[in-house]
Amino acid sequence: MQMVLNSVISVAANFTMNKTLISIVGPTGIGKTALSIKLAKHFKTEILSSDSRQFFKEMCIGTAVPTDEELSAAKHHFIQHISINEDYSVGQYEKDAITLLNNLFKKHDILIMVGGSGLYSNAVIKGLDEFPKVSKSIRETLNSRLISEGLETLQVQLKALDIESYNKIALDNPKRVIRALEICIGTGKPYSSFLSKNIKKRDFETLQIGINAERKIIYERINQRVHIMVENGLIKEAQSLLEHKHLNALNTVGYKELFNYFEGIWSLEFAIAEIKKNTRRFAKRQLTWYRKDNSIMWFDYLENVNAIISFIEKQKPAK
Repeated sequence: MQMVLNSVISVAANFTMNKTLISIVGPTGIGKTALSIKLAKHFKTEILSSDSRQFFKEMCIGTAVPTDEELSAAKHHFIQHISINEDYSVGQYEKDAITLLNNLFKKHDILIMVGGSGLYSNAVIKGLDEFPKVSKSIRETLNSRLISEGLETLQVQLKALDIESYNKIALDNPKRVIRALEICIGTGKPYSSFLSKNIKKRDFETLQIGINAERKIIYERINQRVHIMVENGLIKEAQSLLEHKHLNALNTVGYKELFNYFEGIWSLEFAIAEIKKNTRRFAKRQLTWYRKDNSIMWFDYLENVNAIISFIEKQKPAK
């Protein structure tokens, strides 16, 4: 499969390489980490993770945190830097990442950002939308309802109040559902109506590199990845975190399914099958998100890294 570049020649032609953030995106398990390290070594630079699942110190195997060997191959930031007990929002990540980028660009012309959390990558590249303040009591009420009534009830309410958001956000993420609902309830307007097209001006250029494959290949890689995670101790890791299952950080694929196994709701075989299925669904949502951005330059997952480096190099302005 020769999926080398998207039809974005006009975008590339206008791209200037002064202080540049190279953002590597793509579905889970496609090889983003490996590519980011190769690029970081070539450009002698550092890597920022925008994978929100990899922020937490207590979660390693189930979030596919880079290995010690990978971490030592290039300096990484925002990898296991907070605890699952800490409240860390995408807004705080945006502030922290921009501060770090401004400091790192003093010694590097190119920096690498990599991750499968599109919202977090976009927060750095384009900035976040601004929403009106609403009463904290609304969120507290919604959180109480989440515990007593379950997520599905909140999903149904969001569908009734804002079908556009219902069709776009990650419905299996309680934090996202509650955030959308509290804006709907607090303002009387759809959450989606506050999503602007305004892009914050950054002091650096961004070049987005996407890697992808045929869906069958993506799903095969995901299934194999889950198998490897289990072999590497995922069940033991999840067991050690069972007492914290109520935390938002742990309401994520790879852990919540095993919690059902530990509590006797599912068999281990079924839980692992659900991890694979839910990870495949996650990959599908990732691709849906990325398809909205025409500035991404897509490469096949088997593309030689030298071809990608050559493409990046060609974006430099003539001296």
